[in-house]
Amino acid sequence: MLLASCPLRISLFGGSTDIPAFIEKYNFGSVISFTCNLKTYITIHRDTFGYNIDKGLYIINYSKKEEVKSISEIKNDPVRVVLDHFNIDPLTISLTSDSYSQGSGLASSSSYLISLIKAIAIFKNMNFSNIEICNLAHKLELKFNPFCGFQDAYGCGIGGLKKIDFEKDGTIKYNFLESKIFNFYDTHLVFTEVTRNSSTVLQDVTKNIDKAKSLIPVLEDAHKALISENYRYFVELINYSWEEKKKTSKLITGNTKVIELDNYFIKNKSVLAHKLCGAGNGGFFLLISEKGKLNINMPSVKINLEPLGVSGKKF
Repeated sequence: MLLASCPLRISLFGGSTDIPAFIEKYNFGSVISFTCNLKTYITIHRDTFGYNIDKGLYIINYSKKEEVKSISEIKNDPVRVVLDHFNIDPLTISLTSDSYSQGSGLASSSSYLISLIKAIAIFKNMNFSNIEICNLAHKLELKFNPFCGFQDAYGCGIGGLKKIDFEKDGTIKYNFLESKIFNFYDTHLVFTEVTRNSSTVLQDVTKNIDKAKSLIPVLEDAHKALISENYRYFVELINYSWEEKKKTSKLITGNTKVIELDNYFIKNKSVLAHKLCGAGNGGFFLLISEKGKLNINMPSVKINLEPLGVSGKKF
């Protein structure tokens, strides 16, 4: 048996500029994000004489259980595309996560893909670097989510707080940033109790891709603020960027629950900054507050920076 894990990513600035349509038009995109201590986990096992070997069944365990004879029958998208790519014979795969896995805005699909690719690589004694795993994960995710941006795979698989630049020729550039800001502020997640298909929102953003252009100057200002340790301004820019982000598609705040929470966080003085994670219209709100001073009337989960990316080992 072997285990692989990959952190989820929290996007702070630049979301939507990593969409292929934006990069194609403006020649580049850029995001600032960090990996958090919430992760996805994959375990892989092939029995000696049982369902895998004797009966030729793929056993896939997640919120559902699948027992199928062929890869094409697998309904779980990440598992199906990875097993098909590597042409894997029947085995047993279990998927679990520290968070809600579908429609969370935390790039869970990409994280699962990366975890599974890492697990398969160990299983087959293949030596992939983490960036090679990210490259493959993005390529495979496009097969079932053609509107996904670059930041999910490249933000999950490589750990830390970082600025990532995506160029039209396919070049990916990482600028790893000092994480001292986490010494001064807490980061929490609040679940909206709404899950959504990110493809619907991303498709709408793609139709109005020019509106995302305003996010780049905000990101550049945030990058400068972080480098100069002007953390208060950096936090203020998260709010400004969120307001600009909402202008890129009406679907981002397309339901009553999200709108109610957004307005509540705007009025709550203990919340210095907030934004929806991912494409929007559901999933998790990210909240920034002073250390130990968040005061809200709903459940939240405190998250921390995870400096490492994907990892795995055999037992």
